[in-house]
This record gives sequence, C-alpha cells and structure tokens, in this order.
Amino acid sequence: MNTSLEQVTKLKEVVSRSVIGQSHVVESLVLGLLCNGNLLLEGLPGTAKTRSIRSLSTALNADLGRIQFTPDLLPSDVTGTDIYHEVNGKQQLDFQPGPIFNNLILADEINRAPAKVQSALLEAMEERQVTVAGKTRKLPKLFMVMATQNPIEQEGTYPLPEAQMDRFLLKINVEYPNADSEAKIMDLVRGEETQESFASDDPIEQDAIFQAREEIHKIHVSDNLKQYIVDLVMATRQPEAYQSDLKTWLEVGSSPRATIALDKTTRATAWLQNRDYATPDDVRSIVHSVLRHRLILSYEALADGVTPDAAIDEIIKQVAVA
Repeated sequence: MNTSLEQVTKLKEVVSRSVIGQSHVVESLVLGLLCNGNLLLEGLPGTAKTRSIRSLSTALNADLGRIQFTPDLLPSDVTGTDIYHEVNGKQQLDFQPGPIFNNLILADEINRAPAKVQSALLEAMEERQVTVAGKTRKLPKLFMVMATQNPIEQEGTYPLPEAQMDRFLLKINVEYPNADSEAKIMDLVRGEETQESFASDDPIEQDAIFQAREEIHKIHVSDNLKQYIVDLVMATRQPEAYQSDLKTWLEVGSSPRATIALDKTTRATAWLQNRDYATPDDVRSIVHSVLRHRLILSYEALADGVTPDAAIDEIIKQVAVA
C-alpha cells in the first residue's frame, strides 16, 4: 500500500470511530475530498451529518466553518465584507473574511437561504474564489462544501435550482441507523461524556490528499469503460432508446457534469481499492450518488412513487458494458 493510501485509509478509520452506522457518509466525504468536489447530504435531523464533517476536520487538522442558513442570511454573512477600522486616528478599510474561507464548510439547511446567498456559495463551490466589493479572493487549496437539507420540512424553504444542484459532485441520502448501530451510538456518546473515547490520534497530513489526487488522475480507465460511463449518462437524456419505463419516468436528463463526476469518482473508488485500473463495478457502486440529484422525474413517475434511485436502477439494467 502506498503512503497516501495508508493515510487516507487511516482517515476513514478515524472518522468512522465517531460516525456509527453511516459508513456510506464517511466514504462519500472521503471521495469528495479526493475528487476536489462538494457534497449534498439529505437526511432527517440527528443522523450525524454535522458530526461527520466535524470529525473529518479534526482528523485532517483542517479549519471548519459552519453556516446555518436562514431566510434572513445575507451574502456577506457567507463571504465576509469590508469594514472600517480606526488605526492611529486614521480610517482604514479592511476585509473581514467570512466562514467560507475555512477548509471544510458545513452549509446547514442550505435550502433555507434566499437565492442571493445561494449564488454567493455557488461561486465559491465552482470557482474556489469569492468576489467582494469588486475584488476576488482565492479560497484555501484544501476546500470542500458539505451542504445539508431536510427532506421533510419544506415550509419556508428556497429549493435549490437545477443549475446549483448540478454543482454538487454527489448527493447522499442519510437514513436513520439500525438498532445495533443505535446502541453503539448510545455507548459512544456516554464514553465521550466521560472522555473515555477520545483517542490521541495523530492528524492525517493534508498533503496526503493532494498526493492522492495526483495518483487518482493516473488510474487507467479503458475505452470500453469510458463508453459505459457515457452510455449511462446518455440513457438519462435519451430514455426512449430503451424498451422500458424510462421514457415515461424521465423528464430531463443529466448534464456533462455527470459524466465528469462519474469518471472522477470511479477512478477514486478504484484507487481506494488499491487498484491502478477501474472496473464496471466501480462505476455501479457510485452511480446513484452521482446521478440522483441530476435527474428530473416526470409527473407520471412522481405520481407512481418512482424515485430517482429506482430510475437509476432501471438504467443500470438497460445499459450494458461494451
């Protein structure tokens, strides 16, 4: 095992100790870091979304910024603003950075903020920079946004437009843990109260993430596998080409960002398995998280209770590896 893979594997193990019953969330956070992307987590309160990214920031010794999105939030509350200071009797304009200038950002209940605030976050996610008062400032080299939203409480929310949803590398559905995990969570919290569970782990070097990204770029993806990735995405846009219910389920398919995201996450998945080549199973293991927020279902599908994941299951059945 190479050094960077050892470090990333250790990172997953450390975070998993304090995030019980949500292994797919931990895996997705690591994939987001390795692919230099942003994540959208959808789940009910109390499902360890905040704990996950806090544990990740501690394990990486990275700065964590938390933004609680509310209807009265302003763009400057996210990006920061210029403020006047008096220094030696002289007025001076200085920039006060907002929470977006941290390494890891928890954007809690992102759909509760108005469009102007969402667009301010969008520039940071896409361009890795923010513009305040006409001046552009770069964000840290290690940067990731983990946004959350509650699937139940929709009153007073501002649903994310498709263009902004498309900027998220992955969308993760977070469910309640099972009974066994629930018991372990109870023991974990009791241990933390008595400081029994705090281990003195050495933080993982952030350079390991950058080294891993370089190695992931070199993972071999065969021409057949590239075609398979393209065919999966094209099936969302041309469902009528298949003899299935897809043509009545899908209203709008995925953009080219889906193809790029599927390629990146497939290579990262293969790298995590300590392989220098990707396989169709790598694609299938991540395709739901890549596509579920990039599909618009038809009225008929919604009326019949069809979910994006069910549509993706059907796409996998219909699209063959060349």
